[in-house]
Parts: sequence; structure tokens; C-alpha cells
Amino acid sequence: MLEEAPPGDDSAIGDLIGARGADDRLQNLLHWLKTQLSSVDVSIQIGVIAAALIPAALFGPQLRKLIMAQVAPRAPFGVLRRAANAFAHIATPIALYLTWQGAALALAAAGRKSEIVAAAISLLAAWIVIRLITLVIRSPFWSRAAFYVVWPIAALDAAGLLDEAVRYLNSISIPVGVGEGGAASTFSALDLVRVIFIFAALFWISSLVSRFLKSQISAVDELTPSLQALLIKILDVILPAAAFLLALQIVGFNFATLAIFGGAVGLGIGLGLQRTISNFFAGFTLIADKSIKPGDVVEVGSTFGWVAEMNARYVTVKTRDGKSHLIPNDKFIEEGVINWSHSDRTVRLHAQFGVAYGVRDLRAVKKAAEETAVSVDRVLKAPAPMCNLVEFGDSSVNFDLRFWINDPANGVANVTSQVMLALWDRLHEMGVEFPFPQRDITIKSWPANPPMAAGGAPGG
Repeated sequence: MLEEAPPGDDSAIGDLIGARGADDRLQNLLHWLKTQLSSVDVSIQIGVIAAALIPAALFGPQLRKLIMAQVAPRAPFGVLRRAANAFAHIATPIALYLTWQGAALALAAAGRKSEIVAAAISLLAAWIVIRLITLVIRSPFWSRAAFYVVWPIAALDAAGLLDEAVRYLNSISIPVGVGEGGAASTFSALDLVRVIFIFAALFWISSLVSRFLKSQISAVDELTPSLQALLIKILDVILPAAAFLLALQIVGFNFATLAIFGGAVGLGIGLGLQRTISNFFAGFTLIADKSIKPGDVVEVGSTFGWVAEMNARYVTVKTRDGKSHLIPNDKFIEEGVINWSHSDRTVRLHAQFGVAYGVRDLRAVKKAAEETAVSVDRVLKAPAPMCNLVEFGDSSVNFDLRFWINDPANGVANVTSQVMLALWDRLHEMGVEFPFPQRDITIKSWPANPPMAAGGAPGG
């Protein structure tokens, strides 16, 4: 039970809430800062850091001019050109980094401490790395990743805690099998961090290599579009997988353990990603059997357009109204597809019309229809259009005008419309009547006294 403190005595209250201890710690901190800041080593380091700004400000612009005049013009376009421009853009911070490094070496040679200079170097190096990634890669994702990764490492290094953090991560490990000589093989949290860093770097490099190889494959005219798409799809799978396996190999991962977890992981992937895996392998099937390829004009359900891209999970079908339909690969296999240009881009279209029964010369109508179709620009002269009489309908004599085009990617409804409009003008010039449905009503009997409608008029 707490005793009541005498009036005016704050010691008990201070002990109760910990204010006295906090005050002591604050006083100790202030005393330590005063002692450190008044020391000769700290004063020398702060003076060196400040004095290094002068040569950096003088040397930085000269370094920038040198890079822009000698390095950047000789760098090829792309990543290397962006890297050269990025180094020129931050030439002054780089000059300051080099100056601080020289100062740290000079302090070490003179037997002086350089912890503050080393901390400044770590923080500046982190800023330079993040800035270079932002300017060279130009990816918001990688910029954020660099910010959240590089700054904590630099902060730990500046505070002298990086080695302790590394040892702590290395102490957290799990056994993953038996290594060489029968010793247990482990995989630590530090190994996981190293794998992530190495894989990120290798994945970026593999993306550059992939873009280069894809451009080279697309430039080879001897390769068919299907084979080009197949090679590109293989690159999209092999290069990231190779980057991941290489990252594991670099950290010394025991690949024999993959056989232990392979069955469980495979079962989990099979159940959780069943549709994704189905679409992935369906994409290979579409390319291997050459059922569709980039540039083909296809009709899938109610979607009509041409194949713009064949990706790992879906096929991009672009319609004439500018919409891109992302259709899963397995839909082409399960539901089928109408490929208007599978083996030949020459396709036949139909324009159906009817004339009245009062038209006597149906052969003249047939000939006029065929001549009219040829007059449209996109209609081929060979094979020649053919107009067939197909039916004696209820109200009209029906014809089917069949004509050919070789550019279905430019649309089929528009060319059919042009043919129909031209046929309308031609048949009207000939005086041919276009029928419309008519009905004849025959009254067999009429009532003697028809019912009267409102107002006294006879109804009927």
C-alpha cells in the first residue's frame, strides 16, 4: 500500500511516475553531447565535412561537363545513355562523396577518429544510389523499393549497428537438409535478404536482356509470327527462373532440399493457380499448333478483331473501335475461335437482297449485282463475285451476292455496307423494285347488321 507523501515533497511522486529517472537520463544525454561536441576529434570531423563542400562545389561542375562532353555522346541510347546523364546530373554529390572518402582516409592515416565522416558518407551514398535508380530505371516501383531498402541500411551503417544487424539476421535460421560432409545445411534470414537483393538485380538485368533479344527476334524476317511469339514466351519464363536459381546458387542454397518441398509446393500451386497454369500452357498450345498468331483476324464469341499480342495468360484482340479485349488462352481451346486469316487472308463475304416478283429479267439483276460488287475498291476481281438466286420467298425473289476481300483486318461490315449501297443505286437505276412484306385480307362473309361504333358510325 502506498504511503501518502508529505505536502510539498515531490520525491515520491517523481519516483512513482519515473520523472526523476527520465530527468537523470536527459541530463546524462546532454552531458554526453556536450562532451562529444567539445572533443577535438568531433570538431575536426565536422570541420572536414564542412570544408569538403568547397572542393566538391568547384570540382562537381567540371565533372559534369566532362561527362556530358566525353562520356554521354559515346554511350548508346537506352540504359547506358540514361546512366551517363544520371551521373552528370548528380556530379556535385558524387564529387562530395569522393572528397569525404579522401578525408576519411586522411583521418585514418593521421590516427584520428572518423565515425562522423563515415556516417555522412553512408547517408550520402544512400542518396546517390536512390537517385541513380530513379534516373536510370525510371520505375516508380524500383524507386520506392530502393528508398525503403537503401535508407535503412545507410542509417544502420551510420549508427554503427549494421554489423550487429547482420549477425542477428544470420542467427535466425532454419535447417534445410544435409550439406557436404554430412553437416546440417541451414538457410538464415540473412540468406533470404541476400537472395532478394541479388534476385532484384539479376531480374532487372534479365529484363534488359529479354528486351534486347525480343527486338532481335522480331527483326528476323525468316521467323514466322508464331515462332517469334513462342520464342518470346519462352524467354519470359526462362530468364526470370534462371535469375532466381542463380540468386539461390550465389548464396549457397542447397538445391537438394527442393526435392523435399517440391511435392507440397507443386500441390499448392496446382490447386491455387489451376486456372493460371491452364492459361499458361494453353498459350504454348496455341503457338505450337499455329491456330492463331499475331496479326490474324479472329472472331471469338461476339468479339471480332485482330490478334495484337499473345501473352503468357491471355491473348490481346484489338477491335476496330479501339478496344483491346484480353481473352484467356484456354477460352480459344475450350470454346473455339473463327480465324479469318488462318491459312489465307482471302475471305468471302455475303450480301443478301431481294427483288419484287414483278421483275421479269432476273438474269439482268444477277449480272448487275456482280458488276456492282467489282466496282467497290476492296472487292477482289479474282475470285470473281458470284450472285446466286437462292429462294422464292413469301414477298420477294431472294439473291445472295458473294464477293471476296483480302484485308479482313480493315473490317468486313464496312465493305459489305459499301457493296449494298452501290447495289441499291444500281438497281434503282434499272427500275428494279425492292419489295416489302404485304398481306391480302379476304372477307368471306359480312354480317347483315354490323355493330355500331361510338358516335353512331358503323363499326367494322
